Amino acid sequence: MAASWGTVEFDWSFILLLILSWYILLRIWENNGTLDRWNATRVFGVILMIRTKRGLKLLDKTVKPRGFWRFYGEISLWVCVFSMLMVGLLMIVAFITALVSPPQTPPPSASELVAIPGLNPVIPLGWGALAFIVALVIHEFGHGLLARAHGMRIRSFGLLQLGPLPLGAFAEPQYEELTTAPSKERMRMFAAGPATNIFAAVICLIFLGGLAGQFVANDTGVHVRGIVQDEGAFDAGLQPWDTIQYIDEAPVTNVDEFYNVMGYYSANDTISITVLHSDGQVEVLNATLSDKYDYYLQLGWSNSDLETLGVERGDPFLGVEGLSGGTAGIDRLAGPLSPRWEGNFLQKSVMVPFHTLSMMVVPFELQGLAMHPFEESLLEAEDNSFAQLLGEDGLLFLVNLFFWLLWVNILLGFTNLIPMVPFDGGHMFKDMLRGVLNAVKNLGRKLKFWDINPMWIEHISSKASNISSLALLGMILFIILIPYL
Repeated sequence: MAASWGTVEFDWSFILLLILSWYILLRIWENNGTLDRWNATRVFGVILMIRTKRGLKLLDKTVKPRGFWRFYGEISLWVCVFSMLMVGLLMIVAFITALVSPPQTPPPSASELVAIPGLNPVIPLGWGALAFIVALVIHEFGHGLLARAHGMRIRSFGLLQLGPLPLGAFAEPQYEELTTAPSKERMRMFAAGPATNIFAAVICLIFLGGLAGQFVANDTGVHVRGIVQDEGAFDAGLQPWDTIQYIDEAPVTNVDEFYNVMGYYSANDTISITVLHSDGQVEVLNATLSDKYDYYLQLGWSNSDLETLGVERGDPFLGVEGLSGGTAGIDRLAGPLSPRWEGNFLQKSVMVPFHTLSMMVVPFELQGLAMHPFEESLLEAEDNSFAQLLGEDGLLFLVNLFFWLLWVNILLGFTNLIPMVPFDGGHMFKDMLRGVLNAVKNLGRKLKFWDINPMWIEHISSKASNISSLALLGMILFIILIPYL
């Protein structure tokens, strides 16, 4: 299936063998002059740094409406400042939470700690490598555009690789021009990279919304993601991903119809359920309903909570969880932009940024997949020219492509907004400190109360930036290592 394209399983001995082979190959290329011909160097032993001037002419052509790109840089700056503050706040909250209530879950494996496609089990090699390359290119091109928009020259673009895997990229401006540029221009340049990733993620979500409208369910009914043990559905033999088509011969085509039909029954009633099993077999099962009120009391809900929710004694409970229609998989990815999502334009617009961030948990829930394979099997192409031209496989390919582009762009954008050097957020934070100190200096001059030496401003902003970077690094290491302690 399209969702699993490029998914590869490795063991660590094989990975170490590949790294050793890559190291030997780099040494051979280094000694015979191949790296010099490529304008490349070996860094940290096994990382290949490739510089290129390709793309510089395109950069100069793209940046010609400089006023537009400066405005884009200003918008990017405000988006990134807000996002950076949120990232910093979330890190502090996560640190305090880990300090006060250490996690009780088993620690993640070593492979889960690296965001490298193919090595991290939730980032498939094929989709991950492709999305990382695209995200890195647009990230660095964003930096380059704003640098050129403010008159800074770009010496080269570059890529960092570990074998075929992209680890990073860079746009290399003239150092002297970067350091002497006004703080506002420099901050715009740093903000343009992660902001471009964030904007790209939103664009990918828009495409996912359009693709969601190209699918329909191939079977009517409601499928269940989970079965509650020792309840009516479990005892009757209902299995996860079974599709409920009828209840006592009443058709069930969507979730609303399921609850409408169940409203005619009470606890202890016995119902017949026509189900389509995941293997394609149709079976009629008999299930005895339990009391929903008692079930939630056992889970720890209070009487007042249940009263607020409108749950009463005698309400029927079948014992199924995660009820959804046949298009639930793609609708979950598209979120508020799915044509089946209810809400007006304003509601959808407000939900877009929250839904975009919520997509980060999907690969962890589905072990490196954008959509469960069974959910893919419930879909078929809509009866229109575009959907029929691409077919089901073509549409699913695009769904996975745009999902992973969204996921990696969000990951790259927000990671770079961590307010610590060497991330873009760290450089922005340093310039923000410098701006605050300069404002204090100007205020003192205006009031004729004090004057601050520019060298002192530079020293304090650098010191504060270094201290905050070390503090955040300590927080990150603590959050990562606490499960192992």
